[in-house]
Amino acid sequence: MRLLLAIFLPWLQFFTIGRPFAGLFCLLLQLTVIGWLPAALWSVYALSQYKTDQKIERALRR
Repeated sequence: MRLLLAIFLPWLQFFTIGRPFAGLFCLLLQLTVIGWLPAALWSVYALSQYKTDQKIERALRR
């Protein structure tokens, strides 16, 4: 679900992973037609990093 959010509403996805300032910057980037594609790619990349961080955190707790 977050992946679809990252593609279609990249700025909102940043708020779901706890990065509001990146979300605001991404919103400004997405408002331009040219900036929408980089915003979506950045959002997908940030989501993958978030998932990796979550896996590392779970492994360290064990």
